[in-house]
Parts: sequence; structure tokens; C-alpha cells
Amino acid sequence: MPLKLYKRGGVYWISGTVCGKTIRKSTQLRDKFRADLFRIREENRLADEFIYGARAVKTFSDAVESYLATGASARFLELIRKRLGHFKLHDIKQNDLDACAAILYPAAQPETRNRQCYTPFIAVWNHAVKNDWADMRMWQRPRKPKGTNVRRIKTGRSGTAPVDYDTAARFVAAMSPAPAMVMTALFYSGMRPIELFSLTVADVNVGGKWIVLQSTKTGEPRGVPMHDFLVPLFAALCAGRESGAALFLTHKGEPYPLFDGVGGQIKGAINGARKRTGIRNVSPYTGRHTVSTQLVINGVHPHVKDQILGHAVDSMSRHYTNVPQAPMLEAINTLPVPDAWRSLWWWDDPVKRRAEFVKWGEMRGEGRGSRCR
Repeated sequence: MPLKLYKRGGVYWISGTVCGKTIRKSTQLRDKFRADLFRIREENRLADEFIYGARAVKTFSDAVESYLATGASARFLELIRKRLGHFKLHDIKQNDLDACAAILYPAAQPETRNRQCYTPFIAVWNHAVKNDWADMRMWQRPRKPKGTNVRRIKTGRSGTAPVDYDTAARFVAAMSPAPAMVMTALFYSGMRPIELFSLTVADVNVGGKWIVLQSTKTGEPRGVPMHDFLVPLFAALCAGRESGAALFLTHKGEPYPLFDGVGGQIKGAINGARKRTGIRNVSPYTGRHTVSTQLVINGVHPHVKDQILGHAVDSMSRHYTNVPQAPMLEAINTLPVPDAWRSLWWWDDPVKRRAEFVKWGEMRGEGRGSRCR
């Protein structure tokens, strides 16, 4: 039967069942004539999908919509969607992707085009492959032209380089408990900040010392080993809470907002710690770089390191996402824990201490009962 067109809230909607598939969605159009054309197009698309299969009709826009529904990051995707959204997946070629990157970022370095166009595009494509809407392809990423591999002198951005764990401990010791817990988890897991802020109680297996990230930058879930140092912290944060609750909370007891790639969740705490310590080169992303570098220094096998950080792409590692893996647990526990970190004043009761804070320009007293006023 044909789809029905009706008006609701000033815009036209369509609903009905075509070839056994039920649909109800907004056209986002106020003009009835254009809305009816939208209805006809949707009818034809559903009929073609029924006759020829999803591969024949799915567009890049469809794949983006499905990818975002999994909770994946939307960063950079809307720009790509505007250029390639109308393409059917089977029609997209390498030159279409290259042209999109060149138009969106005409003056950017290859690294920037790779990060802001190729990587999010490939993540969506791999999601489409998983849904059997497209074939697996080896997309060519941009490379530096020969002869340009010259070191550019520029001011380093905070968070792009590792620090030693003694420095990290001094920095975290100058933070209020809530953001200090976040930074501690980042420095002993290697997770991306957005991954940590997205964690729920259900994602943490304290007994197995294992964390499952359901949504990651690559669009695939992965398992993360839990350092022994983090076990009491995660146990305290999980105790007596509902499975769907956000694991890390602000000093007000609220979930941190999710700003992928933008930051700002603990900006005030970071700036305060910089002022108190004089350490300027630490940010939430520093933890990931520090974990990666320290694992290399400790002689951890590159494959194990990549699995911990989420760089591994082999299908077998994905298959065992929920299974604690001994090599990864052993590797993460090679990260050193300075005494200064073990003796942080809020460690005795993280949940109770979470509401306390350190004011600008002040250092928290070493006595566990003292508090800044």
C-alpha cells in the first residue's frame, strides 16, 4: 500500500508499510508538493530494496544515520555527509572520497585530511560492511609528497606528547577529586577521554579487571584491561549503582557532557592544576600518549599495545571483546604507580570525597581531614 502523507507540527510526515517494511518519519518539509515527492521517492526506495536488496539502494547518508544510532561520534561527519550523502554506497569510488577531502580541506596537511575526512568516512564504511550494505575495500589515505618529510617547527599543543608518571602524579595531586579520578583512569587505561566519559556501570567488570567500550572511534567495540591500581576506584564507583548509570560523575554528581574532540569537560580543573603546579603540558589526552609510550619502553609487544589502545583491527580480537585477556592485563600492569599517586587524600573514599574541591591558586593540604575553604 502507498505511504500516507500527513501534517504534524507544521511539517509533513509519511507513514505506512511498503513491501512488508513499516516506516514512519518526518519529511522535514512544509511544502506539500515537495513533501509528496519525498513520499514517492521513499516508496520507490523501499520497493527497490525489496526487489534488489539493501546493497542496491543504501546511500552514504543511510550508513551515517545507522552509524550514529550506535552512539558513534558525529564529529566531521556532517560535512562529509553533505558532499557524499546522496551517493549510493556501491557508486562511491576512491576519486569521490579524494575530491570530497580536497573540497572540504583544500589547504590542509595530509594528516589533517586523513583525520577529519578519511578516518570518519572509513569508520562509516566499515559499519556499512558489517550490515552487509557494502563490500570491504582498501581505501587509500593521503600521504606526504616525497621530499616533504621535513620537521616543521611549531609550538606543541598540550596533550600531544607523553609525560613521565612522576610529573603526572604531581599534576593530578593538584586537582579536585572528581577530575583527578578521571585523569587517573586515563593515565592507567590509555582510553580516549570521550570513551571514558561514555562508560556506564555495565561496561565494567571489576572482578575480571576488564572494561568493555561499546562505542569507539573506529566504530567497533573493544576490551580494555584494568590496571590493578584502578580496581579499588572502579569498585567504589560501581558499588550499589544501576547498570546504565554513567560511571564518572562531576563534583555535583552529574554525568560529564560528551564533547567528542572538542573537550571542555574538565577544562577548569586542568587550568587550575596548571596554575598550582606550573606544569603546562598535561591535558586529558596526555594519558593516552603516556600509556602508549610507557608500554613501548616496558617492552610490551606492539600487537598487545595496539589492542590496549584500540589500534588492532583483526577480527579475532573483536570477537573476544568481552573476554579478559591475560597478555593485555599483564601489559597494563607494567605501568608504574608513584607513591605520590597512591597516597592521594581522596583515595580512602572516592565517592564521598568526589563533592570536595580545590579552589583556584590553592593546593590541597596533605592531611586527609583538611579541606580548602
